[in-house]
Amino acid sequence: MSNTELQQLSAGRLAALCRAGEVKPSEAVGSALDAIETRDRLVGAFLSVFHDEALARARALDDEKPAERPLFGVPVALKDNICTRGQPTTCASRILGGYRPPYDATVVRRLRAAGAVIVGKTNMDEFAMGSSTEHSAFQRTVNPWDAECVPGGSSGGSAAAVAAGMVPLALGSDTGGSIRQPAAFCGVVGLKGTWGRVSRHGLVAFASSFDQIGPLATDVADCAAALSVIAGRDGIDSMALDGPCPDMRMPPAEGLKGLRIAVPRASEGWAPDPAVSGAIDEALRLAGRAGGVLVPAELPALELSIACYYVIAAAEASSNLARFDGVRYGLRVPAESLAAMYSRTRNRGFGAEVKRRILLGTYVLSAGYYDQYYAVARAVREMIRARFAELFADCDLLLLPTAPGPAFRLGEKLDDPVSMYLSDIFTTPASVAGLPAVSIPAGLSESGLPVAVQLVAAHGREDLLVRGAAALEDGFAFRSRCVPRPAAGEGRGA
Repeated sequence: MSNTELQQLSAGRLAALCRAGEVKPSEAVGSALDAIETRDRLVGAFLSVFHDEALARARALDDEKPAERPLFGVPVALKDNICTRGQPTTCASRILGGYRPPYDATVVRRLRAAGAVIVGKTNMDEFAMGSSTEHSAFQRTVNPWDAECVPGGSSGGSAAAVAAGMVPLALGSDTGGSIRQPAAFCGVVGLKGTWGRVSRHGLVAFASSFDQIGPLATDVADCAAALSVIAGRDGIDSMALDGPCPDMRMPPAEGLKGLRIAVPRASEGWAPDPAVSGAIDEALRLAGRAGGVLVPAELPALELSIACYYVIAAAEASSNLARFDGVRYGLRVPAESLAAMYSRTRNRGFGAEVKRRILLGTYVLSAGYYDQYYAVARAVREMIRARFAELFADCDLLLLPTAPGPAFRLGEKLDDPVSMYLSDIFTTPASVAGLPAVSIPAGLSESGLPVAVQLVAAHGREDLLVRGAAALEDGFAFRSRCVPRPAAGEGRGA
């Protein structure tokens, strides 16, 4: 099988061929490494590539009996805030430049046990704080559909790596939408489980009560398989869910039949781009034809969710990032006193967006403002959770846009942080409530950029989420209809 053919396979199909002995893991991984070498010069998705280590691991798998390992021989990329023992984990920040953890994240151990091969670490917004991957300290990542546009963020490198055909599967992290929004911009599937479904051990913390690792892939089946591999109880993360992960095997024959799908009434103040509105309309038509029951719904105001998110997440970031002080690991800038060393290290090590959020978080936690901002945001969060519980008492799924519009141009929102933050207007509600959600590519805008829809399910109901997403995916037929425009120098395939 040629490199081109291998690079077009889904993770599930590739694993099946490797288990059957029709493709060797070393061939699958070698093909991915060739694609990275050729295509990443244009895309800039990877911060580090584990070429020799990945090939050595793949060759070892060539001689093993695959049994039923679901990701046997599959090359996988990791967002660079997921710890890999002895390999760089920088969070795209100068303050962690060159840092090599002494342990693997739980998800890394589970991927390897499932037969996957880690091929490298992907670019991101520094410490996952951003919506465009333009806040990386090291390099710029572009959207494989249009090199003048952003790939989304903060997991933009992972989304771009999958969209450009460099790997069939990648992991990102989602705090306020950082898997789903870049998946929407890059025309791939992005899945965030219920908060606590996946262990956070080895994920460098941004906002601990929101952070969740999840997969990005070319289809829903691959995301479901990957989530099944990495999910589950973990004694190292006390907040990991104890119960078994729901069965997400694909495809469920019943599809959307009989499922009650909540459809929020249009919010005049947050009307999405016409292409996104068209995708929502098409999703409603598909759901109706498939036997879904459409139910008008009221949501907590989107303004409340995003304001609540940015207050609490900034407060948690202020606390979590206090550990980066130049003493224990990472960058250290020498100074005449300990206080000066702290100040100079953090000033040089952190980028502008990270500093902005630390300052905001410190402010809302400070005496005199804690009750006015942080305490109020926590109360609003409980109200939002209660409202979602009421909604899902009567419905199975919630249909929303993933992002207000298609990918925006590089640099377009860098000088307007509020506009950048509003890229998360439709993703933050599920994050605030800790609910599982998935982004499914639906079509293209007039300018040829992907647009997507989002499904949200009740706490712990990833099975219904995947069932609905697979049915919409079949109806949209995105991958058979939509092909990226070729970029200068080389065609960029998804």
